Amino acid sequence: MWYKRENDSVIFAIKAQPGASQNKIVGLLGDALKIAIAAPAVEGAANKELVKFLSKTFKVPKSSIEFVGGETSKQKRLRLPLNEKIEAFIKEIDER
Repeated sequence: MWYKRENDSVIFAIKAQPGASQNKIVGLLGDALKIAIAAPAVEGAANKELVKFLSKTFKVPKSSIEFVGGETSKQKRLRLPLNEKIEAFIKEIDER
């Protein structure tokens, strides 16, 4: 499962693709959500860009996005506060 609900938050399993031409959600890749990130995987730049992108996409504060695992790996797990935008996104991805 590419996500896990926990009370008022959700944990996304993410496959990051740093060095892409633009930030975008590519779609599901196995049990993870593949996200292309424009920043290179150098000195945490891709992680910062990923948090910024998720914050903007789902309208949540950057400070509320937390790495649960995989901070130095392409396979990451991030916790985000659950809101209507995220609920709708999960539903849309699951219906594909």
